Amino acid sequence: MANERKTSASSNSASSNSASSNSASSNGPLPDGMPESLDGVVDQVFAALSTSRENFAPQLLLREVGTVTSVLTGIATVDGLPNVGYEELLKFPGNVYGIAFNIDESEIGVILLGDYWHLKAGDRVERTGRVMDVAVGDYLLGRVIDPLGRALDDKEIEHTSERMPIERPAAAIMDRSPVTVPLQTGLKVIDALIPIGRGQRELILGDRQTGKSTIAIDTIISQRGQNVVCIYCAIGQRASTVGRNIAIMREKGAMDYTVVVVTEGDAPPGLAYIAPYAATSIAEYFMNAGRDVLIVYDDLTQHARSYRELSLLLRRPPGREAFPGDIFYIHSRLLERATRMCPEFGGGSLTALPIIETEAQDIAAYIPTNLISITDGQIYLSPTLFELGMLPAIDVGKSVSRVGGKAQLPAYRAVASDLKLAYAQFEELETFARFGASLDASTRKIIEHGQRIRSCLKQPEFSPLSVAEQIIVLLALIAGLFDAIAIARMTEAQQIVQQSAAKIPADVIDRLLHAKNLSTEDRAAIVQIARQALADFKS
Repeated sequence: MANERKTSASSNSASSNSASSNSASSNGPLPDGMPESLDGVVDQVFAALSTSRENFAPQLLLREVGTVTSVLTGIATVDGLPNVGYEELLKFPGNVYGIAFNIDESEIGVILLGDYWHLKAGDRVERTGRVMDVAVGDYLLGRVIDPLGRALDDKEIEHTSERMPIERPAAAIMDRSPVTVPLQTGLKVIDALIPIGRGQRELILGDRQTGKSTIAIDTIISQRGQNVVCIYCAIGQRASTVGRNIAIMREKGAMDYTVVVVTEGDAPPGLAYIAPYAATSIAEYFMNAGRDVLIVYDDLTQHARSYRELSLLLRRPPGREAFPGDIFYIHSRLLERATRMCPEFGGGSLTALPIIETEAQDIAAYIPTNLISITDGQIYLSPTLFELGMLPAIDVGKSVSRVGGKAQLPAYRAVASDLKLAYAQFEELETFARFGASLDASTRKIIEHGQRIRSCLKQPEFSPLSVAEQIIVLLALIAGLFDAIAIARMTEAQQIVQQSAAKIPADVIDRLLHAKNLSTEDRAAIVQIARQALADFKS
C-alpha cells in the first residue's frame, strides 16, 4: 500500500510538472526585463527610485512674509518684509491688497484697498513683487467698475492679460503736440467764450450744488458721434448721485463710448486715493492707440481729503489746512498725463476736466489755488447766477481758457470777440443801472442787448447743441435779430432759430467745421435763415 501511495504521488507530481511546462511552452517565454521572481520586482522599483532621486534638482521659492502689527481706518502697519519697495502691492488674508506707502526702519505703513474689517494684528502679509495695476481694453466701454477693475454693474467682467500700472510717467515734452483741435461741449457759453481743446486741462470749480457735474455730463453726452472715448471717474460720490448720472448717460446713448470708474463715499480712503490714477491709465490705453479721450474727475476735493486722511493716519507731517506737503504733487503728476501726442506717437489726446468744490466762493483756498496753477484754465460757477436761474451758472468774468482761440472753430472766433465785449459792457452798465440812475438811449440799448445775450447763453441741462445750432443762434444774436423780441419770449424764439439750423446747406456746415475762416457769404446765408425763422415767429 505504501509503495502504491508513493507511486501515485510521484505520478501526480510528474503530471503537474508536465502541465506547467506545457503551459509555459504554450504562453511563450517571459518578456525581456521582467523579473522571474518577487525579489526582482523589488530590486527594479528601488533602482527606479534611486535614479529619480539622483536626477531630482530641488527648486527653492523665496518668499518674504511679514506680520500685521496694527490695523486702523484704511491703513495697516506691517513688521518684516525688509526688501519691499515703495508703492509695491502687498497681499493680506481674505484676498485684500494694500500699497506700501511708508517705508520706515522698523515698520511699513500700508494703504488698504478693500474691506479690511477682518484683518487683525498677527495676520501674515506677502509681497507680490509688482506695483498696483489695472486691466485695460476696449471691453471696458459701457461698463461700471471700481478702481481695482471689479465690475459694479450686472455683467461679468472679461478677463484680460493686458494691464497697465496706475502710476505712469507723463509724456515727454518733445513727444507732445500743440492743442489746436476743439473739444465741443455742446454748451454755447463754453464753446464760444471759454473754448476747450483736445489735450487741454480745464478746471471746473464752484460751490456745492451749482451744476459742476452737469457741465461734465453735458460734455460727455456731446461727444456722441465725435469718435471720443470718455472716462467718468466718480470719487467719493453718493451712490444715488452716481446712479443718476449713469442713468442719464445711458438714456442719451453716451454709455456706448464711456467707462465709469466709481468709488462711493463709504469706500475705504485707499480706493478713493487710487481711483483717478486707475482711470487715467485706462484713458491712456485709448490715447496710446491714437484715439481722443475725455476724462472727468468728479471730484478732486474728495481725492485730496482722502489723501489727507491717509497721511494723518500714517503720521506724516501736516501742512496748510492739515494737508501734507506733497498734496500739490499728487495732483500735478495726475494732470500732467493729459496731453496731445505727436503724430509719430499715434496722435491721440487726453483731455482732462477736473472738478473741485469751493467753500463760500473762495477760489483762493489752498486746493483750488493749487489746481488753478496746474490746469490750462478754469470754468467758475457762481452761486448767485445759479440762484437767479442763469443755467449753466458760469461766471464769464472769472472763467478763462489759456488755450483760447487756438482750439476754437473759426466760426466761433468770428463771433466770440464781439460777444464777450458786449457782454462785459452789459454787466458793468447793469451794476450802475441798479442805483436808479437815468440812462440815455445808447446805454439803454446796450443793456437791453446784454439781457438778450444772457438769455441766449442759458441752456437746459443735458441738452447739448450741435455746432450749427450754436452758430446760427450766436450769429443771430450778434446781428441784433433778437433785439425786437421781448425777454419773456426769448426762450421760444431761440428754439425756433435752433430748429432752423436744419435748413443750413450741407456744404455750409462742412465749411463751418473745416474751413480756416468763416466767409462773408456763409455768414450772410446763416443770418438770413435765422431772420426768416424769426419773421415767421413774429407773425
